[in-house]
Amino acid sequence: MAGILFIISAPSGSGKSTIVNQLRSLVSGLDFSVSWTTRGPRGSEVDSREYHFTTRERFEEMIRNGEFLEYAEVFGNYYGTARSTLQDAFSRGRDLLLDIDVQGASQVRAKAPEAVSIFLMPPSPEILAYRLRNRSRAEGSIQEEIIRRRLAKARQEIENYQEYGYILVNDILDRAVEEMAAIVAAERIRRNGNPEGNPPDRERLLGIAEACRQANSQNRIQPVLKAFGV
Repeated sequence: MAGILFIISAPSGSGKSTIVNQLRSLVSGLDFSVSWTTRGPRGSEVDSREYHFTTRERFEEMIRNGEFLEYAEVFGNYYGTARSTLQDAFSRGRDLLLDIDVQGASQVRAKAPEAVSIFLMPPSPEILAYRLRNRSRAEGSIQEEIIRRRLAKARQEIENYQEYGYILVNDILDRAVEEMAAIVAAERIRRNGNPEGNPPDRERLLGIAEACRQANSQNRIQPVLKAFGV
């Protein structure tokens, strides 16, 4: 049985990595695509765990060889998803989660329109700036110009929210994790029936996921859009 492809996108500093890590500890049968990048490791990042770190020359060779499902250049660095990651997961009947930016997500949707796309929003520019500063501080320095660039980029990315099927707002971490897990469960139920039996909270999971659909989440996301001037 072919797996389900899940796409999650979010502005840098939105808490996406934390949510994805918690989701992976809660949900079985879900592989995570480790992206390739030409940027250097940050803090405690380890090669082949957070990213496959490589040179610009090697990355561009992979582009020429058609090895990427999607790729984009962001803030002067390449990021991309290898086709082999998707092929390997689906050959083993597992679902795959792609953590990619809006450029990459657009490329993947064009090639795999059946993919489930999720956009994660920070609750406000102020909270996003606070999170970015904390991350920079943990990495050893705070560079306000980089933070300003990332806030401007966040606004541009949020403008693309209508391209996504589900919208989450990461104002409360536990709730965002629960919503992510519910979306995965709901899509599995809809596409595959109940492969893991009939969970007692089936209707609750379907309800949580349905509330996160873009069409049903306008009341929740409008304050975020207003705060970012979108």
